[in-house]
Amino acid sequence: LARIIMAKFAEHLPLYRQAEIYARQGVELSRNTMGRWVDIMGEQLRPLYDELNHYVLMPGKVHADDTPVNVLAPGSGKTRTGRLWVYVRDDRNAGSAMPAAVWFSYSPDRRGIHPQRHLADYSGILQADAYAGYNPIYESGRVTEAACMAHARRKIHDVHVRHPTAVTTEALNRIGALYAIESEIRGSPAEERLTVRKARSVPLMQSLYDWIQLQMTTLSRHSDTAKAFTYLLKQWDALNEYCGNGWVEIDNNLCENALRVVALGRRNYMFFGSDSGG
Repeated sequence: LARIIMAKFAEHLPLYRQAEIYARQGVELSRNTMGRWVDIMGEQLRPLYDELNHYVLMPGKVHADDTPVNVLAPGSGKTRTGRLWVYVRDDRNAGSAMPAAVWFSYSPDRRGIHPQRHLADYSGILQADAYAGYNPIYESGRVTEAACMAHARRKIHDVHVRHPTAVTTEALNRIGALYAIESEIRGSPAEERLTVRKARSVPLMQSLYDWIQLQMTTLSRHSDTAKAFTYLLKQWDALNEYCGNGWVEIDNNLCENALRVVALGRRNYMFFGSDSGG
């Protein structure tokens, strides 16, 4: 049973492919039989799943993100889009010895009520993208928003790839300087990271802000560059959160890394068979 589950969830082998592998080895195991076993083991492991949930979402700092997954619509033979939500607790970049952990949750859609329920009892820092579904969580006063510089940078980078200019080049270089500092202090205690950020990152962030504001006076507001800058400016306070807290990261890449396993799985399976399969 452990081998089947590991192959399915860690090695991303769908059950039909596992059945084919076992058949070549002279072992007859149907996909339906293995599916029932996976369901049973899922229930048996529920207490561990719940403990993981409690650990990841205890007060402090958590990273959140989500990704689409195809789910078979009952009776139609077609698929619809479900959602996998991921929450990551990992403070090793700030020198913590606490184990990193990831908690996933499935929902049939991307309504904000889902993360709002997941985080109903959470308090602390939430590092995530600018998804509006998180806003009621921040408005509660229990949770502080920390934004993702990688998202802001990506919007500028995408413009730069399509139409490189001196402005996009300068913006990427300025953001790159902030990342260079993070590379130097990765793994240092939170207090040391905060000291370095106050001395070096805060001035660079202020300079970036002033420079972007200056560029916005000459850019057409309809230009792609202006739109990318506007996204960054709208997130400015949340993007600055890391400069005042040594536990916070500059971006949400910890979540993006956690979602790579889902991306690998999508290459091997076409869809989830049902919502319960999520």
